Amino acid sequence: MMRLKNKKGLPLIDPDEIFLDSRNLPLFNTQQLEGQLEKPITKRTLYFLVGVFLLGLVIFLGKIYQLQINQGEAFAERSERNTLRHTSIFPQRGVIYDRYGLELAWNDPEKRVYREEPGVSHVVGYLGYPSELSASSSAYDPRELVGRDGVERVFNESLRGQTGVRIEEINVRNEIQSEYLLQLPRVGENLMLSIDARLQEKLYISIETLAKERGFSGGAGVLLDVKTGELLSLVSYPEYDPKNIAQFLTDPNKPFLNRAVSGLYTPGSIIKPIIALGALNEKIIDPATKILSTGVLTLPNPFFPDQPSLFRDWKAHGLVNLRQALAVSSDVYFYEIGGGFEDQRGLGIINIDNYVRLFGLGETTGINWPGEEVGNIPTPEWKKANFPKDPIWRIGDTYHTAIGQYGFQVTPLQMARAAGAIATNGALITPTILVASTTPIQQPARNISTIISPEIFQIVREGMRLAVTEGTSQVLNTSSVAIGAKTGTAELGVTKDYVNSWAIGFFPYETPRYAFAVIMEHGRVGTISGVGGASIMRELIDWLAVNAPEYLR
Repeated sequence: MMRLKNKKGLPLIDPDEIFLDSRNLPLFNTQQLEGQLEKPITKRTLYFLVGVFLLGLVIFLGKIYQLQINQGEAFAERSERNTLRHTSIFPQRGVIYDRYGLELAWNDPEKRVYREEPGVSHVVGYLGYPSELSASSSAYDPRELVGRDGVERVFNESLRGQTGVRIEEINVRNEIQSEYLLQLPRVGENLMLSIDARLQEKLYISIETLAKERGFSGGAGVLLDVKTGELLSLVSYPEYDPKNIAQFLTDPNKPFLNRAVSGLYTPGSIIKPIIALGALNEKIIDPATKILSTGVLTLPNPFFPDQPSLFRDWKAHGLVNLRQALAVSSDVYFYEIGGGFEDQRGLGIINIDNYVRLFGLGETTGINWPGEEVGNIPTPEWKKANFPKDPIWRIGDTYHTAIGQYGFQVTPLQMARAAGAIATNGALITPTILVASTTPIQQPARNISTIISPEIFQIVREGMRLAVTEGTSQVLNTSSVAIGAKTGTAELGVTKDYVNSWAIGFFPYETPRYAFAVIMEHGRVGTISGVGGASIMRELIDWLAVNAPEYLR
């Protein structure tokens, strides 16, 4: 065989080293590339690999730029949140006391506790979660209980205190590694109410008992200190149980309605003292002016002479003067001094509207209570807006308004406040639910004595006293204390089968300190004879004489 030689004659490559013998192939270790010829990498391949590497590097650097520069701060905050957790620490809520230090609402571990005796639910209120509030819920932690009614709601910011904050460091398994307080919680303020829980319970039980015995659908009572504006009692029946709210949500008797503040009722004859004050002040009458009540006022009809309009009294009273008219509650007397008749001038609807508003009707009392209603005073403008098919104001509308009927609506709190103004020569006080020792003494919101003289107030007070000694309020004639009062039976609906039974007044008569208003709501005529607001108040006076005589001095 031929061998190739180099220049020096030495062998260079054997032919068998060039031509692979396939017979020897199985003996090669192909994993080590034996039996194969090596080829150099092409420049194209090299350039491709370098391009892929550079592209990957560009993508990597771009991602780093995005994470570190563009979104670095956001991810840092997210990382912080993932490792540091802020936890709210809810403070103990303030305790609510009555005026003598009796606890009405206090705290046990993990729950709010309320006095179990009846009568205080609408005053104290209850708690609920912020998610149940339609407004301002975002201001609270969703796990925090906040006031939903009564004092718990009105003074929620004071009672709740200040929420503390604890920071917890946690790992990826949500385990706490360390913790520290960022802000200490501040315990809520305690509140001392003006309410006397003893009076509250007694008045509530009396209203509840009478309602169940005689079929009244509800009731309310207010006892107001006419010097300080303190509410000694603010009762609404029926009430709810703050520990079991859910079962009352569908109750048709409306236990969540605070009837003392938000209940609107036709006042009836309890408006008459205000009409009397206006008539005297406008010199429509003098105290001795007598008007004849035959049991009905007959108003001629100029278009149909044989069809006169009849405005009935509840009985024939004969000739009565102002004091007697208040005592026996003569409707005819107040028809005439309210709307006029024949030679007797009347106040007229404009003056009636002005005077009743002077005594706080048709406006809020200033108590700042959730859901307080303003009521309604019938006027020609009101009739046009509500009766478009019969918008004309007639003399009969004035007659009915003068005795507290037609579209007249008031709240018990308004009427207690008005009675207090009559008792004090016109000091229209602003009611408060807080005890006077913890708040500034309430100044009168309006001093009506600049418009109506004390002498005129005294004449009306004498008529209210005569109502107790000889007239329609004799159930309140007790030796325990002298009372001035006015009762009212307001007819309801077209058929007048149901009535509201009212009593308003003040005591002690000579030096008035307390004003009251009591209503028994929606009682059927014929089943409530002899009982109503006045009988409830008599029960309370008798109870006070034995259990709290200091109120009667």
